[in-house]
Amino acid sequence: QVQLVSSGGGSVQAGGSLRLSCAVFGYAYNMPCMTWFRQAPGKEREGVAAIYTANGGTYYADSVKGRFTISPDNAKNTVYLQMNSLKPEDTASYYCAADWDYGAAHCFARRQSDYPYWGQGTQVTVSS
Repeated sequence: QVQLVSSGGGSVQAGGSLRLSCAVFGYAYNMPCMTWFRQAPGKEREGVAAIYTANGGTYYADSVKGRFTISPDNAKNTVYLQMNSLKPEDTASYYCAADWDYGAAHCFARRQSDYPYWGQGTQVTVSS
């Protein structure tokens, strides 16, 4: 049974940085499609960054492009989300999710219903 364990959230001031981690258990490798979602109070959950680990291709939502970086550590079966230049509007609960290999386009579509595996949320709070 695949399990995802996320960590690394916290509280920072605007302009600061945080790195989130999502460790994959129960599978020998990183999952083919790994995505970070976030949900702010009163808002819908949105996929902000995805990686198709078969070729390393990535996708970023416009709201985080240039500030967030998703990357894998295949030796540790872990995917990271490096978040720089954080803004108060980045405040949310962040969730990692994993899917099997249906191709990069499918991965980058970030449809929540497609993901069978989810980590627990980790809170990120950015103060102004």
